[in-house]
Amino acid sequence: MTKISVPISNDYCPQTLFLYGTYGADGEPSFGLFCWASWCWHDGQLCFMAAIGEPKNTQDRIRANGVFSANLVTEDLLPFADRMGNLSGRNGGKRDVAPLVEKGRVLDVPLLTESPVNFELEVFQTVELGEGSVLFLCRIRNVLHSEALENGAQSPDARLAAIRPVSTTNEMYYGWNGAPLGAWGEPGKTPG
Repeated sequence: MTKISVPISNDYCPQTLFLYGTYGADGEPSFGLFCWASWCWHDGQLCFMAAIGEPKNTQDRIRANGVFSANLVTEDLLPFADRMGNLSGRNGGKRDVAPLVEKGRVLDVPLLTESPVNFELEVFQTVELGEGSVLFLCRIRNVLHSEALENGAQSPDARLAAIRPVSTTNEMYYGWNGAPLGAWGEPGKTPG
């Protein structure tokens, strides 16, 4: 295979989408759309890494509260998630909040009830990366799954097919099976 050098990008590395949930100073829930998330091992347990590349309301709220939720985005949630990814939370633009929100079971964080997988996260270390970019290293304090996902008879493939998680790369959304779902800003224009 012949290879060539190209500009630096992550164009061929699709990333899973999450809606990070925080409470504002007024106690109202807000959700931001993010994909720079991954996993690490710390003190004998699986932990969550969340990078936020520039100052945002979600970043401010995570710093203030030290906790947030990560709610898996599915194809059904994509129109709502896309709207949250294209609105600013600094001016209250995300107050049309979610389909259904409930409080976390372990932490004081908002959870999207329509997401089949929710993580309640507590920041244990913040790494300042410069120019407003930050990496939050988090303990996973609780994981909630749809009961349907915990049916031992289902294979991992069947579980993914049932929940249909969304990923993104090249400013496009993709379904769990790689099918294109639209460009950033398109799904949020549809009612839902």
